[in-house]
Amino acid sequence: MQFEEIKEKLNGYKRLGLKVFSSSSFQTHSLVLLHMISRIDKTIPIFFINTGYHFPETVAFKDEIAGLFGLDVRNVSPLTPKIMQRDAHGRLMFASDPDYCCFLNKTQPMEPVLAEYDVWINGVRADQSDVRKNFKTESPAPFNTIRFHPMLEWNPKMIFEYLKENKIPHHPLEEKGYFSIGCEPCTKRIDMNADAREGRWFGLKKTECGLNTDLVEQK
Repeated sequence: MQFEEIKEKLNGYKRLGLKVFSSSSFQTHSLVLLHMISRIDKTIPIFFINTGYHFPETVAFKDEIAGLFGLDVRNVSPLTPKIMQRDAHGRLMFASDPDYCCFLNKTQPMEPVLAEYDVWINGVRADQSDVRKNFKTESPAPFNTIRFHPMLEWNPKMIFEYLKENKIPHHPLEEKGYFSIGCEPCTKRIDMNADAREGRWFGLKKTECGLNTDLVEQK
């Protein structure tokens, strides 16, 4: 979808009286959607799931972009303290059960937000994973929420042309070889010619965030 289509869709939700929000990881490729939202309606809240495992650079970049775009960015935090996120051997969950770690630090904290809102603007793209390529532009989610995926058919070339045209800064860790940036324990540097997603959960069977498996209903 292009800007005018996204604008019309969001205005349509508003005319229906639906409460709309977005979420963002504040990676470079996430900024196109945030910039568009800032051009359409700066009052739409943007939720940042502050897992407590993010790189300091990501948290600082989030604050920079919020100020630059004039967005209403709100932090969401896990309900379970880190000291309780351990297995029977005392290891933190990201080391022994990354899926459950993702549930505790991302999925569970997002559930109260879904319960409060009607539409979740989500910036996933079909080219990012096998799971995401099966998404539709609108998909049902828990708590009778609609997931709206306006960036679904975008590709890296389109993303970076938009960033360049609008002089939008890149995440500072990109120059160090991080091209898909999540929580620090589950993110590694990769060669710039590799698939960006190879830097996530390296060496594990996990390939997808729980936000895009547990919080979407595929029909």
